Amino acid sequence: MRILVTRPLEDGQEIAARLAERGHQAVLAPLLTPRFDDGPELELGDVEAVLATSANGIRALVRRTPRRDLSIFAVGPQTTEEAQRSGFTEVRNADGDAKALAEAATRWAAKKGTLLHVCGEDAPGTLAENLSLRGFKVRRSALYGIEPATRLPEEARKALAEKTLDAAMFFSPRSARIFGVLADGLPTETLTAMCISPATAQALTALSFAQVAVAARPNQAAMLALTDRA
Repeated sequence: MRILVTRPLEDGQEIAARLAERGHQAVLAPLLTPRFDDGPELELGDVEAVLATSANGIRALVRRTPRRDLSIFAVGPQTTEEAQRSGFTEVRNADGDAKALAEAATRWAAKKGTLLHVCGEDAPGTLAENLSLRGFKVRRSALYGIEPATRLPEEARKALAEKTLDAAMFFSPRSARIFGVLADGLPTETLTAMCISPATAQALTALSFAQVAVAARPNQAAMLALTDRA
């Protein structure tokens, strides 16, 4: 299959490699681009563990501290792998979404310090609120921003226009909404939309697809598994 991948470039390149291993071809169309903020070294003296809800959170964290002895509570496999690649040795994987991470953190944390949520500027505050209500001390640290694309890459636009794609992968409601705007007027009715969550699928309702498939779990491995069933 020829599959449009809408993740940020670094993550999209990794998915492209995994797709190639399965015999598929990726067309990269990054709809979101992380912008990592410069700043002073983080104050981490009171931090019991870091809550990481994305690989970008880990990428931002390592730019702001040389420490690798921090406990990382990661939302899922990709974030876990990024933390391990970055040199963190104490990494736990909630294998789910932010709700699953909140549930796991209540078991993992000893309430001996602060849980630091490293996140993007526009990240919802529900994780911190959830844990705060359970008696945990949580501090949010917005270390990066996410910039939306203003147009589709020419290769992606051409592939859509000429109907040479079989599927498109969407990893967040936000990227799905951006695609809806940037692909306006282009044919999508022959594509399978592969979505990481029901909320992501819901964000595509304004467009017409041959099929909408939702991953069994909100992670990259489950998204790749959708290609085996297509």
